Amino acid sequence: MNPRRLTPSMSLLVAFEAAARHGSFTKAAEELALTQSAVSRQVQTLEAQLDIELFRREGRRIELTPVGALYQHELTAALGRIRSATLQAISYRNDGGPLNLAVLPTLGSKWLLPRMHEFYARHPGILVHIHSRIIREDVQASTQDMNAIICAGSGEWPGYISHKLLTEKLVVIASPSALPGYRTLSPEDIAGQVLLNVVSRPSVWSDWFDAHGLDHRQMRSGPGFELTAHLIQAVSAGIGIGLIPHILVQDELKSGELVTVSEPMESGRSYFLAYPTRYQHLPSLKAFSQWLLSLPFPDQ
Repeated sequence: MNPRRLTPSMSLLVAFEAAARHGSFTKAAEELALTQSAVSRQVQTLEAQLDIELFRREGRRIELTPVGALYQHELTAALGRIRSATLQAISYRNDGGPLNLAVLPTLGSKWLLPRMHEFYARHPGILVHIHSRIIREDVQASTQDMNAIICAGSGEWPGYISHKLLTEKLVVIASPSALPGYRTLSPEDIAGQVLLNVVSRPSVWSDWFDAHGLDHRQMRSGPGFELTAHLIQAVSAGIGIGLIPHILVQDELKSGELVTVSEPMESGRSYFLAYPTRYQHLPSLKAFSQWLLSLPFPDQ
């Protein structure tokens, strides 16, 4: 088959996509600053080149055929990628441009943001737009509009390049005013407390009980919280105790607002900087990645 038939000109594709989206040659012409007849001719040329009927025409009305609807669906995604790539090329022409970064909310506010001034001091021409996301294991669905993410998990995400930052270690934290005189509790003592949890990690206390050989029937489940930051505040208020990634409570432990009452436990997860392979050459991502990976991480 002639390759030209499989690669119609951009003007023909853009005219068809606009007409399909609006369901009108007239509205497509207004969007593209063309005449209605020009758009109609371009669509007819595309149909002739492909040798398929993309629209049914009834007077001034047009309606996509089944194959036309399928073609529009695929073409809309492809044109979106082309436009996105063009915008990125324009943005990065001076090795600057923004970086859209998704990060876990509490990790972003308590660990990343206090350090971002160091990055901007080195790279004043690069903007990092930080988006708080509760990122599930399906990172593609959670971050499809992002250039990069910082999240916890296995690091094995198809289509992504990942760099390990640190191994996640969990600590049991409590308010010293709620447990006066206690610096360390036995696992049995901890099991008798009100146990707070983050709703996105419902099994974390079960894993901790298993690791210490405790009967799950001893568990006193307390309130659940969407954000780890809210759980930390609840622990500080004496509502219960929490099992928290150590990296997220370092300031509170240092100030004495909270205390750890057990030895750290590895969760089996790690924190990663990850990004789709198609973004690996973005100058702003390269600069951010090099800076982030040069930072000293705790508990390694």
